[in-house]
Amino acid sequence: MANKIPRVPVREQDPKVRATNFEEVCYGYNLEEASLEATRCLGCKKPRCVEACPVSVKIPDFIHCIVEGDVAAAARVIAQDSLLPSVCGRVCPQETQCEGACILGVKGEPVAIGKLERFVGDWGREQGVALAEAAPHNGHKVAVVGSGPAGLACAADLAKIGYGVTVFEVLHRAGGVLQYGIPEFRLPKERVVGPEIENVRRLGVKIETDVVVGRTVTVDQLMDEEGFEAVFIGSGAGLPRFMGIPGENLNGVVSANEFLTRTNLMHAYDRQYDTPIYTGGRVVVVGGGNVAMDAVRTAKRLGAEASIVYRRSETELPARREEVHHAKEEGIDFRMLTNPAEILGDERGWVKGIRCVRMELGEPDASGRRSPVEIPGSEFEIPCDVVIMALGTSPNPLIAATTPGLETNRRGCVEATDEGATTREGVFAGGDAVTGAATVILAMGAGRRAAAAIDAYIRSKN
Repeated sequence: MANKIPRVPVREQDPKVRATNFEEVCYGYNLEEASLEATRCLGCKKPRCVEACPVSVKIPDFIHCIVEGDVAAAARVIAQDSLLPSVCGRVCPQETQCEGACILGVKGEPVAIGKLERFVGDWGREQGVALAEAAPHNGHKVAVVGSGPAGLACAADLAKIGYGVTVFEVLHRAGGVLQYGIPEFRLPKERVVGPEIENVRRLGVKIETDVVVGRTVTVDQLMDEEGFEAVFIGSGAGLPRFMGIPGENLNGVVSANEFLTRTNLMHAYDRQYDTPIYTGGRVVVVGGGNVAMDAVRTAKRLGAEASIVYRRSETELPARREEVHHAKEEGIDFRMLTNPAEILGDERGWVKGIRCVRMELGEPDASGRRSPVEIPGSEFEIPCDVVIMALGTSPNPLIAATTPGLETNRRGCVEATDEGATTREGVFAGGDAVTGAATVILAMGAGRRAAAAIDAYIRSKN
């Protein structure tokens, strides 16, 4: 029976080799491997995997196409709900979503849905498969703020049903977090991100870069002067958080956001570019999420001795299991149940170490995770040259500050319904701008829901 076939493993770079380069860690499936893995799918009549996918990709349908040997058809099935299959196949947390809901995972290994999606996306791109077409223009215009996953998903869905969509991006390259936040060794930019953004452009979506909404142009001006009937805010969450401990103003203390932006978007890892980046010889990354893993693995590849400091135990690490596994293989030092108390500097104002305290787990907090409690008298120091804070991010307040009637919550996130409607008529929002830092696929789901709501809103007015 199909469910007796073991999960097909994925080929990867040798850990000792990949820790010294920025080439992709996983090689992905070839046709033979993908075809074998696809036969493991049971084709459930009520597929729980689809319900668990934030963008509702028709997973059994595209996998069935692989089994039938029609990869082009599989690509077109996925394109009905997502134009970013190669991206999502690489960075989505499938283990807690589609694969986490797979019935085979109850007693064994779930179908490798993410790896199959990546295979289909890569194959379709390499073969030049036409993924989706736009409907004839319906005469209505919508503006999208931000070209990250939420904005791209919203723009694509609106273009498919005939809207004229213009995306406004603050940076010089489209993609948002796909460009600046996720390292090359996890998500290649020229080979994967660029072509998938082109899939959105082929629908007729215009993308204008170097536009700071709130400065270059306001939301009011987009609606009142430029004729956009609705605006979607998918500007993400790029404002870094710090701990507020002594020493955070020392030279050598940076946010993970800045560190990864310099490395990814500004090519600091490439000697052909002059982008400055400093790692010293020893880097400590504070945090335990995916961004922390990206930062510490990047520091390792830049030649530093790199370690993670996290105040809870490994069980509570919010990062994907795969990323933690890869980091350990690459020689990253994990210091669990450890919390920074002060960053230490030398006489020149540069970081020379970090003073920490050991923690133990107490009662669960509001999130259900056990709260870390400081162990008295357990202070110790870790010598280092750079401290990278990977403690999460919040939305930039600029758009809300320049848009009358647009309300935010105490975390600075835009107030919006599940469908994306904000407190300002005609303005919708979704993704990290609403939830705070989350995942690519959750942002895409929010963008798709908002697109449907925008369509309903404009229809109701005409």
